[in-house]
Amino acid sequence: MKKIIYDFGACRGENFPYYLLKSDLIIAVEANTENCNHIKTKFAKEIDEGKIILETCILSENNNKKEKFYIHKEDYLLGQYPKPNDKNIENFIVTELESKDVITIIKSYGEPYYIKIDLEQYDNVILKRILSNKIIPNYISAEATSTEILDSFLLIGKYKAFKLVEGNNVEYLYKKTEINTAKNKINHSFSKNSAGPFGNDIYGDWIDKNNFIEFMNYKKIGWRDIHCSSIDSPEKEENYKKYINIDNKREKYAKRNKRFSRLISKLNFFNN
Repeated sequence: MKKIIYDFGACRGENFPYYLLKSDLIIAVEANTENCNHIKTKFAKEIDEGKIILETCILSENNNKKEKFYIHKEDYLLGQYPKPNDKNIENFIVTELESKDVITIIKSYGEPYYIKIDLEQYDNVILKRILSNKIIPNYISAEATSTEILDSFLLIGKYKAFKLVEGNNVEYLYKKTEINTAKNKINHSFSKNSAGPFGNDIYGDWIDKNNFIEFMNYKKIGWRDIHCSSIDSPEKEENYKKYINIDNKREKYAKRNKRFSRLISKLNFFNN
């Protein structure tokens, strides 16, 4: 069966080099037209070959409806569908484009192998719509922007194995890391602003529901993605603090790599 990855909130295709190694087809949805133009230029070959399909639209619960989308004036990562609050609204440009129902898109292209959701203030709405329509991919992730994200995964009852990926250390923790492809294992470095690995490419064992709840009570919400598997079994572990200790060690490792990377950048700057 064809492996299809859905990248909801594709930005400028930061995840595509990795997803192309992991799938037969990428369905990318992005509402910022400038980001889409960037994708069309950088990945023209893969689009022509049918490996990437790009939907330039607002991902929502509605079909064929013109709606407002808010593009940040300075940061291409921060476009959003929900109206920004009054304090921040001046930092955004208002555009209009077509909305498409997430369920319609999935039914159009096929059963997902992995779904990545990063939609700036709208993750939980789309996540609930996917799960309530009994779409249960092998792997799925959503940014932990609120406690409702984990609640949605738990309530559906189909996901019993969990992992966490920290957004601020992906490029430092997952540099030249071993990943599984259809043919073999290779080393891959994840770029800045990418979502990082999914599934069994994420370091560590899968965590069971109860331990993960405690782990997230410690971590809190933020720029971190909750990953779930419907096909992997979690590790049998009685003490959730094990995962906190492992997480702290990885944070320290990522910080060391970050400092080293900055040092190299400074040396290169002075040498040039």
